[in-house]
Amino acid sequence: GEAPGDGDKLPLKFSTRGLASFSSTTDDEVQVSADHVIRPIIVPRDVSKIPWNAGYAETINAGKSLRNEDQAAVYRGAVRRGAHGDGAELPWVYFALFDGHAGSGVAVAASNVLQRMLQDKLMSVMELLVPDGGASAPEGGFLPFGDRKITADSLIIGALETAFWDMDKQIAHDKKHFKMTGGCTVLVALFILGKLYLANAGDSRAIICRGEQVIPMSCDFTPETERSRIKHLGMQCPELLGSEFTHLEFVRRPVRADLGKRLLCRDAFMTGWAYRTVTTDDLRFPLIYGEGKRSRVLATIGVTRGFGDHDLKAQSSNVDIKPFLTPEPEVRIFDVCGEELTDGDVLVMGTDGLWDVLPNDRAAQIVLKSLDHFPASDTQRFKFRYISAAQDLVMHSRGKLKERSWRTVDNRAATIDDISVFVIPLRGYQEEHRAWMAAMHQQPEQQPQAQAQPQPQPQSPTRTSSSPQLSPPPPQPQPPADAS
Repeated sequence: GEAPGDGDKLPLKFSTRGLASFSSTTDDEVQVSADHVIRPIIVPRDVSKIPWNAGYAETINAGKSLRNEDQAAVYRGAVRRGAHGDGAELPWVYFALFDGHAGSGVAVAASNVLQRMLQDKLMSVMELLVPDGGASAPEGGFLPFGDRKITADSLIIGALETAFWDMDKQIAHDKKHFKMTGGCTVLVALFILGKLYLANAGDSRAIICRGEQVIPMSCDFTPETERSRIKHLGMQCPELLGSEFTHLEFVRRPVRADLGKRLLCRDAFMTGWAYRTVTTDDLRFPLIYGEGKRSRVLATIGVTRGFGDHDLKAQSSNVDIKPFLTPEPEVRIFDVCGEELTDGDVLVMGTDGLWDVLPNDRAAQIVLKSLDHFPASDTQRFKFRYISAAQDLVMHSRGKLKERSWRTVDNRAATIDDISVFVIPLRGYQEEHRAWMAAMHQQPEQQPQAQAQPQPQPQSPTRTSSSPQLSPPPPQPQPPADAS
């Protein structure tokens, strides 16, 4: 666990009240949302507050923590060219999920700050992203850099990467002055310059659903999938393991009776297995223990990327875990404006609670079925289609409480973790970007008067519980008492 100290005596930097990443929630709504027995599905009260009427839904865990440790954020931002922010404006839209563990403090901090850091990083390369006389950077790179072809994609990826690293450094600094518990995984969707940039550090997941076709937009980073990276670090820096752990992986954990005998082993540089004669050092606990979802780094933590965990120690040990964790995101790109899209083409973002019991293809089927209930001809109800899809996804993975256990509709074990989900229509951004491009090409030569650099403002839908049995959802929101 985290090292003992005076953390409990420090003040909070951000409110950790339930549903903290959205505004105007009442105390009654917060109390209802935290019911571990009912586990109500919470949805935004006003869908128009989220860009393109995108859907969002969440539910709390079955009792593993007092609060829902997930946090969600939605922002619209814009950066301007020129020293005084008086040139061309480049808009961007940001959706993020932060899956907290060992407390919600770091997830809350990231949901409040990361978009500001990203704004600064984008502003620093704005002159390159939107040069004079053009609506976007040239496709083949920038001549001033000689032989190096620096593309707009590489600049935006760099902005995301540095924002992630700087956020983690900021958390390390803030922990000295504020109470900021635990850590969190990070999943960010950035819509800018006609493309989707999906940055992932952790085991949350994003997929694009086009009918029943699924396009994976992230990789789950776990001790299992990052076994090679972590073992290499342990091999190269054995001092990080103390005298208690080994980077070697045996086919089974050696015991004292195995000393001097040969046992199949895999070193950090190996993908196969070979015999090794067991020594006393090999009796140490493995750096990565367990398989699949049960795998743990230093027998303690089941995630390998994200923010926070700076004070985390291996169980019953003084060995630091943070050196084996990283905030480095993997960034994947989808060219939104290079595709022919329909209203049914969506990006689904979910914390691991959703995906623990829901394969990608099944998620796409649920989304498709849900969207079919809302024909475009029904203009009054059409705007609720994405929030209904998000709600249906959460309901599937949460299941129903049957004889003290949560079960899915096919009577399998449902997830007992927190669940948070976005369902984002890609066509909404495509139309918005094309309108921006048209406006850019029609701009007069003269520059507008200087304006202050805009800061990203949160889109803050207030949320209330809604009934998961209601499909499609009604145009009017349900009161908090009507818990799912």
